[in-house]
Amino acid sequence: MAIEQVAVVGAGAWGTALAQAAAMAGRQVTLVGRDVEVLNDIGRNHANSKHLGNIRLSPHISASTRFGGADLVILAVPAQATRAVLADLGRLTDPVVLTAKGLEDGTLKRQSEILAEMAPEAVPFILSGPSFATDVAAGRPTAVTLAGDYDDETETIAAALAGPSFRLYASRDIVGVELAGALKNVYALAAGAVDGARLGASARAGLIARAYAELSRVIPALGGQAETLAGLAGLGDLALSCTSEQSRNYRHGVALGRGDPQPPALAEGVFTAPVAKRLANGAGVDAPLIEAVNLLLAGNVKIEKIVAGLMSRPLKREN
Repeated sequence: MAIEQVAVVGAGAWGTALAQAAAMAGRQVTLVGRDVEVLNDIGRNHANSKHLGNIRLSPHISASTRFGGADLVILAVPAQATRAVLADLGRLTDPVVLTAKGLEDGTLKRQSEILAEMAPEAVPFILSGPSFATDVAAGRPTAVTLAGDYDDETETIAAALAGPSFRLYASRDIVGVELAGALKNVYALAAGAVDGARLGASARAGLIARAYAELSRVIPALGGQAETLAGLAGLGDLALSCTSEQSRNYRHGVALGRGDPQPPALAEGVFTAPVAKRLANGAGVDAPLIEAVNLLLAGNVKIEKIVAGLMSRPLKREN
């Protein structure tokens, strides 16, 4: 499988950053989007000023409103928009790298399950891990996970996208990598809320550790591999998203913890939290942190009371 032409669908910060990474790896890239102003900026100035400031983009990136096919398709749109975008793209038979970290509201489906419904001939791959768009676009060292069902193809795609500052580690655990990427957003909301309420660094560290323990129950129960949690898509992404203001989910949680009447634009974790609760309950898994985030999002209980409830749970052994 030769990969020379890459199409990245979604010209926001993350899609542009992935286009930049692919171009730095030596690929010819078409960035497909809808915002004509953004596309003109990319074409004329080699920049996406709206989303990435003054970071200069590779001349090997072209911009278009039309999708014309490629050796590899990278889908970089919000999780809740995946179904509609796939419907617009039409028939896909190429390998498709899915990068959205979220579960679909209503259907409870993972991104690869949506792809299987909308484009059954496409072969799914999941890219996830600790990565911010500005770091990737600026060429700062970043390592992520690429999961696929077929080792040879996964490793070929990883090699095609790997560059001097962007490294991909192959995995077979599509389900686990997808779930880890989606669920860490829920815990990032919680971590942000703890900081927004000024409950202390110790509380946040304890939350992250217990989130990891909760993930170790939830992910295997839903079909993923527990080993995935020890890698970039698990611990790596969880740690980054729960500690950095660059994380939209963390910032949203901070606003909730402060009691702001109008938090920032909705983050992926807001949609994923109720889905995660339904999936965990359906699998019979104890997930008190996911339950707590849903209480917080409902707006009827303050973070201090939620934390007090968590702290009053029966004591038990850690191992």
